[in-house]
Amino acid sequence: MATIPLFPLSNALFPAGVLHLRIFEVRYLDMIRRCIADGTEFGVVALLSGNEVRSPEGQETLADTGTLARIDAWDAPMPALLQLRCVGTSRFRLVSSQLAKYGLWMGETEPIDDDPPLPVPAPLQPCADALGRLVAQWQQEGVPADRMPVAPPYRLDECAWVADRWCELLPLPAAEKVRLLALTDPRVRLEAVRIALEGPQA
Repeated sequence: MATIPLFPLSNALFPAGVLHLRIFEVRYLDMIRRCIADGTEFGVVALLSGNEVRSPEGQETLADTGTLARIDAWDAPMPALLQLRCVGTSRFRLVSSQLAKYGLWMGETEPIDDDPPLPVPAPLQPCADALGRLVAQWQQEGVPADRMPVAPPYRLDECAWVADRWCELLPLPAAEKVRLLALTDPRVRLEAVRIALEGPQA
C-alpha cells in the first residue's frame, strides 16, 4: 500500500499515455513542485462527478482505478503557472482517499500488474491500422512529436498499447474509460475499442 497525491481529471490516463497539464491551482502547484524536486510520481484518477477546477460548492467523485504519472518535462512561464508533459507509468487501485491541505486529494493505493505484451489478434488488426493512419496523418501535418497526443515508440503490434491509446482518444464516458483501465486482459479492452470504433450497428 502506498499513499500518493492525486490529480483528478475529466479524462483517464493509461500506461504510456501522454498528458499535457497547465497547473495554476495552489493545491497542485505545491504538489507538483515537490514531485519535481523529489523525482516522484503522482496519481491521475478520472472524475466521475465534479469539476477539475475546485469550486466552493463542488463535490468531486473519484474513480477507483488510476495511473501513475511521471513528469518528463516542465516549464514555469509565470510564477504561479507550471506547464507539464507527463507520461503514464503503472496502474493502481484507489483503496481510500481523503482531502488534505488546500483541498489536495491523497490516496491509499495498491498496484495493478502491468499488461502482458500480447500481439494484436488478427480480428482486431483494423484497430491498430486505424491508429497507425492517425499517427501518420499527424506526422504529415507537421505536429511536433512532443505535442502529439500519442508518444513514441509506436507499439502498433502490441495489444495493450493500441487499446490504451484508443481509450484515451475516444470520447467515451469517464466511467467506461475507468472500467477499461481496470481490465486485466488487454484483448478484452481492445475488443471494446473495436466496438466503439465501429459505432452503433444498423
